Amino acid sequence: MMISLKLALRNLLGAGLRTWLNVFVLSFSYVMIIWHRGFLDGWNKQARFDTINWEIGGGQYWHSEYDPYDPFTLTDSHSAIPDNLKSAVDKGENAAILVSQATIYPEGRLQGVILKGINVNQSVIKIPTEKLKTDTEEIPVLIGTRMAGNNKLNIGDMVMIRWRDKNGTFDAAEGEIVGIFKTTVPKIDNGQMWIPIEKLQEMLQLPGETTILTVNKENKEIKQVEGWTFKGHDFLLSEMDEVIKTKKVGGSIFYFILLLLAMLAIFDTQILSIFRRQKEIGTYVALGMTRGQVISLFTVEGAMHSILAIGVAAVYGVPLLIWQAKIGFAMPAMADDYGLAITERIFPEYGAGLVIATILIVTITATIVSYMPARKIAKMNPTDAIKGKIQ
Repeated sequence: MMISLKLALRNLLGAGLRTWLNVFVLSFSYVMIIWHRGFLDGWNKQARFDTINWEIGGGQYWHSEYDPYDPFTLTDSHSAIPDNLKSAVDKGENAAILVSQATIYPEGRLQGVILKGINVNQSVIKIPTEKLKTDTEEIPVLIGTRMAGNNKLNIGDMVMIRWRDKNGTFDAAEGEIVGIFKTTVPKIDNGQMWIPIEKLQEMLQLPGETTILTVNKENKEIKQVEGWTFKGHDFLLSEMDEVIKTKKVGGSIFYFILLLLAMLAIFDTQILSIFRRQKEIGTYVALGMTRGQVISLFTVEGAMHSILAIGVAAVYGVPLLIWQAKIGFAMPAMADDYGLAITERIFPEYGAGLVIATILIVTITATIVSYMPARKIAKMNPTDAIKGKIQ
């Protein structure tokens, strides 16, 4: 085996530029696959972290009638805060959220919004609800930067809000923008206006009622509450997981193209090598090597491209990937419109499993591609091969 390895290495180095071109293409495949997968893993980690901190905490109790994708359910999806959860809400350990539809009229334009009342002393999610503690006579309103930008609203601006109470009666009042927060989670920003829950309960004539109860992420105790359904991280983050999974599938096409180019180069090199080295192959057989050993030699030669590529990739890839993980990857400004939790910079995550899996996939693929043309050697006649006759 050691003789085959030494012969294979000598032959590869002797091939000169052709070998190093193949090795560089393979090394590029290593680096790009690891970078792209690391980018997606970093995005997934950041998005989950921000969504938990800004929106879902340790999970949410939903009113049994509540469906975030059906605005018609908002009319009936509320009830009094359950007794066994009320004390946690009063202490700010659970965030009570009452949801209703409303209409605003910024600069005379009509804009549908989701009005959300939240207890201002909550400490469950990062929304700065303390800004709602104000003495303004108008309805204090807290919005995100996307909402502010889309409707040209600034702190101190007044905006007319119209809503319908539990009896179906329309009412309207002015709201004052008392705070604007910046978040990477669009679900709590786009088309959302946050006000004190007591104020919204008064507006809707629903004293003490709520739609969602967001649990502190440190709370591990899940209680069964009649009329309410607990939604954990598996459910609340499932959409994000599906998006990441889809991105990984799309990335696999990119990996396949990179590998295809590299493997095509190795395949062509092996075909050319067998064609040009027929006398050498015949000599090996004449000297006592079996056809299987000769096939193994040429297969090892092809597979060794991937081994050399690891070294070359380490030379320029490791510093590049470390630098990228340190400074992150800047996302374009339009990423805010994707509807996903995307920060301004995504920092890739490179795990040992990712690196090892990439090396194994590329190495195994290179070995298989090298073996395929090498099988032709089994059909060669040693005498004709020494004479250089093409089979």
